[in-house]
Amino acid sequence: MTYCVAMRLDAGLVFLSDSRTNAGVDHINTFRKMHVFEKQGERVLVLMTSGNLSISQSVVNTLRERMESSRGTNLYKVRNMFEAAKHVGDCLREVHDRDAAALERFGVHFTSSLILGGQIKGEEQRVFSIYAAGNFIEATSETPYFQIGESKYGKPIIDRVVNPGPRSTRPPSAR
Repeated sequence: MTYCVAMRLDAGLVFLSDSRTNAGVDHINTFRKMHVFEKQGERVLVLMTSGNLSISQSVVNTLRERMESSRGTNLYKVRNMFEAAKHVGDCLREVHDRDAAALERFGVHFTSSLILGGQIKGEEQRVFSIYAAGNFIEATSETPYFQIGESKYGKPIIDRVVNPGPRSTRPPSAR
């Protein structure tokens, strides 16, 4: 089971993830679900993954290969976080185009949810939730956090204790 959450608060961004992928009586696997892409002094981007592990790893590896190449778009070349979210969505679609039909033949659905957040120099900190189709939405002051994975237990707790700061329009009694 996966659980990842990213919060956009006035004090900064918070990213939390577990590393457990499946659990059995005597078998537990762990894999990294949080990936950091940093260009010192210029940008820090954090990508968190949930869903089919092979899809998540393919997306992360595609992103890393693009950064190692001097041609084309990559996370180190995009001008802003919106373009970064588009690029991650494009890489996810590329993996889908390559693998979805083969997975479907084996009865495996193409499932992946991603959270991308961070900051590029000169821009505000931003957080995006990216869906399996590659489309995405951005966190706002009304919705300052995103969760992926097994989120049913986290939301009630977060709603009770997280206050994004002065941007919040919720009355004190609702916080």
